[in-house]
Amino acid sequence: MANPLGKLFLIPTTLGDNEPLEVLPVTVKKIINETDTFIVENDKTARHFIKRISPEKSQPSLKMFHLNKHTNVADLPTFLEPCLNGINVGLLSEAGCPGVADPGADIVKIAHQKNIKVIPLVGPSSILMALMSSGMNGQSFAFNGYLPIDKGERKSEIKRLERLSFEHNQSQIFIETPYRNNKMLEDLQNVLDQNTEICVACDITLPTEFIKTQTANQWKKNIVDLHKRPTIFIIHKS
Repeated sequence: MANPLGKLFLIPTTLGDNEPLEVLPVTVKKIINETDTFIVENDKTARHFIKRISPEKSQPSLKMFHLNKHTNVADLPTFLEPCLNGINVGLLSEAGCPGVADPGADIVKIAHQKNIKVIPLVGPSSILMALMSSGMNGQSFAFNGYLPIDKGERKSEIKRLERLSFEHNQSQIFIETPYRNNKMLEDLQNVLDQNTEICVACDITLPTEFIKTQTANQWKKNIVDLHKRPTIFIIHKS
C-alpha cells in the first residue's frame, strides 16, 4: 500500500525583525519543529527565521528548495516530490504570508494539481492588516502590486485606480520599492483629487509602526519619512 501523501504547510513569517512568537501562533513553531523540508526564497534568511523560532532544531538536517527569480519553472514540480513520498513540506515567504504577493503561489497551484493537501497557517499579512486599520472599504478592495516606474505611466495608473475606487466604491491597495516610498506619497498628493483618502501603513507590527489615513490635501501638510520602510498604500475616492 502506498504511503499517504505529505502535506504542504504554508508557513507565515514576521514582517520585520521582531520576536516571531510576538506575532505568530505557537502552531507555526510546532509545524517548523516537525518539518525538515522547506521551499524558500533565500536560504540564509529562512535558516535565520527557523533558528529564531525553533533554536533547538538541527540546521544540518534541513533540506531547502529555492524559489526565486533564478529558479527554473520546470524544476518547481520536483520541489513537491517529498510530499509524493509521504514527507511534509513547508513553504516559507520572505515576509508575511506565502502565496500573497509572493512567488509561492506557483507551488500551491502545483500542489492542488497533484492532490497534495494545502494547509495555510495563521500569520501576519501586511496587505490585510493595512486594510483593517485604514477605515476604508473592507467589503470591496483590490491589491495592485507595484505601480509603473515611468512618471507618465504612473500618473495614468494612479488616476485609473482612483476612478475605479470611485466607480465601484473599492479600496485600491498597492506597494512600492521601499527606497521610492517618499516619492510615491508625493505623487499621490499631487495626482489625486484633494479629497481622495490615502492610507499609509508602514512598519506594520514593528515598534516603529505608523498607520494614518487622511485626504491628499491633508497629507501635504504632514511630513513623514517612509524611506526604506516597508509600506502599504491604499486610496479611496468617495
